[in-house]
Amino acid sequence: MRRTKIVATLGPASNSYEMISALSEAGVDIFRLNFSHGTHESQGELIKKIKRLNQKSPKSHAILLDTKGPEIRSGDLKIPINVKPGDRLVFSPDPGDYEQTGKIGVNYDQFVNDVEVGEGVLLDSGVIGLTVLEKTDTDVICEVHDEGVITSRRHINIPGKDVSLESITEKDWADIKFGVEMGVDIIALSFVRKSDEINELKDFLKEQNAKIEVMAKIESFEATKHLGTICEAADGIMVARGDLGAEVPFEQVPKLQREIIETAAAYGKPVIVATHMLESMIENPVPTRAEVSDVSTAVWQRADATMLSGESANGEYPIKAVEAMSKVALTTESEFLPTRPLKDLPILSDRGVFAKTACQMAQSEEEISAIVVITRSGETARRVARFRPRVPIYAFTNEPGTRRRLGLNWGTEAFRIEFSSTPQTTIMRAREAFVKKYPELKGQKYVLISDFLVDEEFVPTLQIRAF
Repeated sequence: MRRTKIVATLGPASNSYEMISALSEAGVDIFRLNFSHGTHESQGELIKKIKRLNQKSPKSHAILLDTKGPEIRSGDLKIPINVKPGDRLVFSPDPGDYEQTGKIGVNYDQFVNDVEVGEGVLLDSGVIGLTVLEKTDTDVICEVHDEGVITSRRHINIPGKDVSLESITEKDWADIKFGVEMGVDIIALSFVRKSDEINELKDFLKEQNAKIEVMAKIESFEATKHLGTICEAADGIMVARGDLGAEVPFEQVPKLQREIIETAAAYGKPVIVATHMLESMIENPVPTRAEVSDVSTAVWQRADATMLSGESANGEYPIKAVEAMSKVALTTESEFLPTRPLKDLPILSDRGVFAKTACQMAQSEEEISAIVVITRSGETARRVARFRPRVPIYAFTNEPGTRRRLGLNWGTEAFRIEFSSTPQTTIMRAREAFVKKYPELKGQKYVLISDFLVDEEFVPTLQIRAF
């Protein structure tokens, strides 16, 4: 069983039911919908196809809605602009026609107030570096450092600066409301800067009675300064390395990736490593050796999941990309699972004591082949997963949504069963469902975390049983 989960983005190369089904067969656990592209109609069709697959497949995939988020972009241009070092560019919220004014539009009125003379600006996600030379009341004049071509609506980053963009845009709110209506499982909030945005979205979802988890995308300099409070507020974390690498010096990204994974684990939150993981497979059938090493590093750092973006959304080889990612994960895991100690993490609750003890029992007794958790919300299973035990975690729940969302958690396979008012009956149903799928494991020992009825109260217990 592969412990590291795979998130795949759907797009033009993977929008048919047949391709979505094939991606699932290849190893996809979570399907991501990027709301920076497409329409509600096209995204709605993808959601319906995933739900159709969930009804037919033995697997159950969560649907992750990724918001576009606030961003600074350059304006429209009639023709591309070729630039070279030493050239000057003028950015203005009211540029007029570039051929007449020599000004490039910017979609953010406060751009002039958020940059200072002498500071660096990155255009097109860092492809073209600029330095601010001077400012007027409305315009920013920059010197170009890199040769390149500027086309319409390019990303603009201000490395190391906190900007005053709105946290959740009108488009984001419209997309979020659509996601609630369509029943998505996870919302990834782009360009999170502080925990306030997470709490605002969670409050809205609570008002809507929507059982949707909120994932914070760490892709801004400001977010790295508030990582602890963001991890505490969010249900999960995404290391969005593309924009993060434009917001901070690129050589710091590996260090930040490691810190984000470790901080998320300390708070008991699943973490996805994303962006450019197998980028060359958009056009090539095999990954570069550097990409293989990159995926392996994320697996070695024990991230919950690795993610494909353009590789599966618009690449030439979506299936091969998933297969390659899965092979790398399995091979890397085989190196450390038998001998690597549990993660040394703080205990966050009383049930966390049971989770850690179960992992210690499984770690110390070779005869134990699994940890089984009976859970409604999935929280106990997540507490077990954060310690990264050597054996698989099998979670049994009566909630379909819980089953789907647990698909993101490291080393966890979730089953749906009907719960009984009698805990022993529920445990027997779990055993029957497991042995039906894995008859070869019948008779093997496992650690069970479950509630038992004692004097009319449910008491959490740990047991060693056999399938």
